Amino acid sequence: MAAAAASGVSGAGLCGASLASCLGLACAYVGSLYVWKSHLPRDHPAVIKRRFTSVLVVSLLSPCFIWAWKEVTGVKPGPSLFALMGFRLEGIVPATVLPLLLTMVLFLGPLIQLSMDCPWDLVDGVRVALDPGFWLLCLTDMRWLRNQIIAPFTEELVFRACMLPMLIPCTGLGPAIFTCPLFFGVAHFHHVIEQLRFRQGSTASIFLSAVFQFSYTAVFGAYTAFIFIRTGHLIGPVLCHSFCNYVGFPAVGAVLEHPQRLLVVSFYLLGVALFCLLLHPMTDPAFFGHLPICSLSRLTSPPNSLGSFALCS
Repeated sequence: MAAAAASGVSGAGLCGASLASCLGLACAYVGSLYVWKSHLPRDHPAVIKRRFTSVLVVSLLSPCFIWAWKEVTGVKPGPSLFALMGFRLEGIVPATVLPLLLTMVLFLGPLIQLSMDCPWDLVDGVRVALDPGFWLLCLTDMRWLRNQIIAPFTEELVFRACMLPMLIPCTGLGPAIFTCPLFFGVAHFHHVIEQLRFRQGSTASIFLSAVFQFSYTAVFGAYTAFIFIRTGHLIGPVLCHSFCNYVGFPAVGAVLEHPQRLLVVSFYLLGVALFCLLLHPMTDPAFFGHLPICSLSRLTSPPNSLGSFALCS
């Protein structure tokens, strides 16, 4: 932590400021969902519109947390604030395409299962995808806007683009990938409050679902944090998040009951195997140019350390 020490901030002080800033940002994001109290369920259009406004305000103000953290700790990274947050043009095309393709490979099984069960053929699917009326219908659907646009963008902006630059000088690159998702997973516990409030199941089933959701979101958060660090762009995590929201968690039970379950299971396993093989090659930093986020790792470890080398080259 040479840079922090040179500025008079101890390692403990730096980490304390980083964790406190991330916790404050997570609380601000989740708290914004409850600015307006309502007796309506979360999927009601009026509730969704109000939450759009709240989370967008918090997201627009989230860079202020990084600025305040920099002022308190004295850390002065070379790249600009927006470059650290993944807003840059260098390598934008591969950063847009490759992470999404990699995620689709992981979901090869669910995609094949969906295509087998879908009553449409390929021509019908392309025709619908090219129909402006279809997209107009989507853009006027509050739940679609929340799940595919607002939630992916604001959550990745807050929990990846803003938190990782503050965590990396404290923890280093590798630990930051696994620390950042903890805030992301805890932030999703507000669903438990709503389910209990509207009695959407037994208490035991709600908490069991919450534990599963925390585990799933933590693993997914680690994956998008990895993508963010390896590409240095925000666009990849946002698109992966939107895609996963659309596909949903794989219906393993339905796979085992599928008429062609051996074929479907084979594609599931093939997708996971290909994903493991392609994870590093398809996120090779050479595709994306200079990675501003990796410069922060020098504050905690030498640039040629094993962790930095594995993630940044």
